[in-house]
Amino acid sequence: MGIIPSRNLEEQRREKDGIVYFDRGVIEGKDGRKYERYAIQTHFVQVGESQKDLVEKYVRPLYQEGDILSFGAKVMCMCVKSVKTRDQVKPGFWANFLWRFAGINHTGVGMHEPYKLQLVIDMVGLPRVLLAAFCSAVTKLFGIHGVFYKVCGKGVGGIDGFYERSSFDLYHEMALINPEHPNELCEELSRETGIPVILMDANDLQRDQLGKSSTVPLTDEQIQDAMADNPSGQGDERTPFILIRPL
Repeated sequence: MGIIPSRNLEEQRREKDGIVYFDRGVIEGKDGRKYERYAIQTHFVQVGESQKDLVEKYVRPLYQEGDILSFGAKVMCMCVKSVKTRDQVKPGFWANFLWRFAGINHTGVGMHEPYKLQLVIDMVGLPRVLLAAFCSAVTKLFGIHGVFYKVCGKGVGGIDGFYERSSFDLYHEMALINPEHPNELCEELSRETGIPVILMDANDLQRDQLGKSSTVPLTDEQIQDAMADNPSGQGDERTPFILIRPL
């Protein structure tokens, strides 16, 4: 799979009708199909904003027939209020004990926070978390990582927030949980806007496709190809919407 080398943000920056976006270049998939990608910058989305209104404001001016919209999962969390604040989470003994042994990935994000770990306990139950912690400790001895999230399941790996390194103060006090029924959310948004929609939780480590509307013409493998270099960028770029334009 070939990727056209990326340029710096200033060279990528474009503007149309007051909408700022970044040309992430062309990427070629394993099947030889090529895609242009445009990362659209938004304001900092607040809890309860309308996902349809955001698409109409930021995506519509750039949309062309045949485009597919990758909608960032974290923004969808804010829109559908799939969030928890610190005052809604009360760390108990096990959360205060176990977080000290949690790992941290290269972005500084992990379970090394008692509030975040308590949120996981609340979601999946203490027995599963203890099992996950045990399995994680054993497998790390053999260089295997990510077992904690696999054992916990239920979208635990999609929890974001409750960490001090975030560029946004709100995320110091709030956690976002990937929304339930992602396919239904994509279907509804596609029906309202006429744009094929993918719900994507993307970072530099992985691109997790949470759901998509039935109007998306690409296979799951082609979607992964189109998003392989994480055109969403990092959170402080505020580019949660990616227009994928097959060539």
